[in-house]
Amino acid sequence: MAEIHTPYSSLKKLISLLNGFVAVSGIILVGLGIGGKCGGTSLTSVLGVSTAYLLHVGFLCLVMGCATILLGCAGWYGATKESRGMLLFCILSMIIVLIVEVTAATVVLLFFPIVRDVALEHSFVTLRKNYRGYNEPDDYSTQWNLVMEKLKCCGVKNYTDFSGSSFEMTTGHTYPRGCCKSIGTVACDGRNVSTYVIHQKGCFQKLLKITKTQSFTLSGGSLGAAVIQLPGILATLLLFIKLG
Repeated sequence: MAEIHTPYSSLKKLISLLNGFVAVSGIILVGLGIGGKCGGTSLTSVLGVSTAYLLHVGFLCLVMGCATILLGCAGWYGATKESRGMLLFCILSMIIVLIVEVTAATVVLLFFPIVRDVALEHSFVTLRKNYRGYNEPDDYSTQWNLVMEKLKCCGVKNYTDFSGSSFEMTTGHTYPRGCCKSIGTVACDGRNVSTYVIHQKGCFQKLLKITKTQSFTLSGGSLGAAVIQLPGILATLLLFIKLG
């Protein structure tokens, strides 16, 4: 009996360790999900629905992360109790999670070129139509003001985006205060377009860079989690077969 029990005991210890890594991968996915949701919400407000995939994939990572943590614990319990039913449940569930992770990573990489091609024109048209001003309470204007201040830029393409826009027709200004390098100065009057007064470059390239970073982070994180989980799945499968 001791000879039969020893390899199972070693395998069970290995599975316990690997399921710990599985749970860690779940925590990573939860972190990615929270980051993806927060970043995706802001980017979608500014760049439009073409970046909504970050929001959806972020939510998916959040759900998968929570499920993976629970499956890691369930896998440890199944190995400890030598429960074939629990082990089979964990194996099948983790395979589904693995497939979803690889699919999510692929979707993120495929959608990024669409953002690059579609979001520019959409953002430009929407900004000229919907932006109302620096102190306006609407969410769209507030998000753009935050973007222009934090990224030190003006408009989508450049500061001339506001010329002929609904903002200029309403206020008579050629750019909002969010474009100014120092908002409280007298020179920031909505008409002085000197490089000493305003940020003349547009925000799109900087926003695109942020989108690219978030896309690659979500994609790389999902694939990394899948790689961490694979040894645990294989070890659990091996124990399931041996117990049969």
